[in-house]
Amino acid sequence: MTMKTDWMRGCATALVTPFHKDGSIDEDCYLKLVERQIKGGVKLLVPCGTTGESVTMNEAERLHVISLTVGVAKCLGAHVIAGTGSNSTSATIDFTRKAREAGADAALIVAPYYNKPTQEGLFAHFSEIAKSVKDLPIMLYNVPSRTAANITAATTLRLAETHSNIVATKEASGDLSQVMHILADRPREFKVFSGDDASTLPLAVLGADGLVSVCANEMPRETARMVVHSLNGSFHFARKLHYRLLPLMEANFAESSPAPCKFVMKEMGLLEENLRLPLVPVSGETRARLKAVMKGVIGK
Repeated sequence: MTMKTDWMRGCATALVTPFHKDGSIDEDCYLKLVERQIKGGVKLLVPCGTTGESVTMNEAERLHVISLTVGVAKCLGAHVIAGTGSNSTSATIDFTRKAREAGADAALIVAPYYNKPTQEGLFAHFSEIAKSVKDLPIMLYNVPSRTAANITAATTLRLAETHSNIVATKEASGDLSQVMHILADRPREFKVFSGDDASTLPLAVLGADGLVSVCANEMPRETARMVVHSLNGSFHFARKLHYRLLPLMEANFAESSPAPCKFVMKEMGLLEENLRLPLVPVSGETRARLKAVMKGVIGK
């Protein structure tokens, strides 16, 4: 039986990590961004995911960012789903345990990238992790466009049925049929989150439980409200917010994320536009597009 995680519902923000010009983490800025999320109505925080540029941070930095997030979340009544995945099973187990010790409420674990494991390999990978942290809820993260490995519906369901602490999936495959199969056949308490802002409303209609969002970094209040209305069946209000935010949702992926998002946040005065190589700031053409989108969506 799937572990109950009633708190795991709604809008979760895949947090950006602000950096100083020298590449170091801007802690003061990060803490302000986390507080802004919670005050905007976001109650699920996801540090050290793709949007947080986690693959360019060392273990100590990632653990520090998770600890900072936990500190704010515990004070302001939010939950932390820490990104702990890698393409090494043993390294993922070790870091997931450390994230648990740091106070994370759950772990977001991406499919192993570059290795291109078979479905049996994916099942074995996630099974070993789940067995190593039996008391910690795990959200699978399926994003084949970045990992070159798709966690099929059959494998997702097999993992959910085998391990009680595999409680959710963040689905960013873009395969609506696959997501529908998971929604139709999942165990009772198993949660499905959209991994794509623009797919949230249609997936909510089909029974999804929330969103892990990039757009919420820029507009937390509006994104959180859109998700709430979608989940509550207030589709008239959800559609209004969906179509308002849609140009920004799409523009955030005009180039490799989170570069477009960081440009927008810089224009909003929220952070400095610093990324870690191999990511670089967006091109002039994309800057012009993002400014036009901002004018229409944000009013700046």
